[in-house]
Amino acid sequence: MPVRISIYDSIAIDSLRAELKFEPRRLRSLRTALFKKFLGGDAALAELPEDIRQRFADRVEFHPLEIAEARNSEIDGATKQVLRTPAGYLIESVIMRTGTGRVALCVSSQVGCAAACEFCATGQMGVAKSLSTAEILDQVMLANEHLRAEGRGVRDIVFMGMGEPFHNEETIYETVSALVAPELFHYPPPRILISTVGIPDAMVRCARRFPTVNMALSLHSVRQDVRERLIPLAAKYPLDELRTAVARVNQIQQNSVMIEYLMLAGVNDSAEDAQELAAWLTGLDVHLNLIPYNPIATAPSLRTTERQERDAFAATLRAAGFTTTIR
Repeated sequence: MPVRISIYDSIAIDSLRAELKFEPRRLRSLRTALFKKFLGGDAALAELPEDIRQRFADRVEFHPLEIAEARNSEIDGATKQVLRTPAGYLIESVIMRTGTGRVALCVSSQVGCAAACEFCATGQMGVAKSLSTAEILDQVMLANEHLRAEGRGVRDIVFMGMGEPFHNEETIYETVSALVAPELFHYPPPRILISTVGIPDAMVRCARRFPTVNMALSLHSVRQDVRERLIPLAAKYPLDELRTAVARVNQIQQNSVMIEYLMLAGVNDSAEDAQELAAWLTGLDVHLNLIPYNPIATAPSLRTTERQERDAFAATLRAAGFTTTIR
């Protein structure tokens, strides 16, 4: 049986349309039904001439992923979709609903992660494989199909799920290009955020290619030894190189770089840590996001910073002039 064409492969789908000899407007209508109304493949096929529908459906793959499980949180209203790839791997995407009614989607770029961060359950898995462009885009499609019953859709997309995005760099660029393409999802670039543990050259390349897409850096400490303990990959990228990269991104982009800082009791949350962080960030255009730690079984020695200490840490940074939020 021939390999099916991914519905997300615009060039191949355009070629198929020419081969099947139906009007371009029909394909535009199908894409609108799929990528903007999220009606699903069966309903979208109704936009094609009746004699073409089955032939088109036989040649096209609409969903490379299948939903293995959906878990709803009673705490914050999030929905975690556990998705199975064609190779049988399980990945996760998380639909995050805010009190304002806006919805963000956290997508995965890999199965597992080679960064091996001490505080991250995914990092303890190692990395099995990078996801394809279609597998990443399908997370967006499946989330939007799920949300359609609620009368809303995904507004913001954050690459903060499983995997280090810049370990799958070219695929991430293809994915973002599809997300912003008018004929596909047509998301405004500022509604997309790519989070990295800090790969300097890739950060700069990404900023040049997508100057209005947002970027986040998982920093967590400005002490090299502490950062290497938390993020073993940090041994390859010294903090001075990382700071230079953030400065170069600032020169390219107008939007601030998000600095993610996981608050860990007795590890990176002292008054001295706050002062050193402020000094390291001086001169950079950044927005600080302090994150309470969610314990995982594989890192029993890590504990979250208590609220009072988190507030004091934030106050030091605000006093130094930095916009600071606590997740």
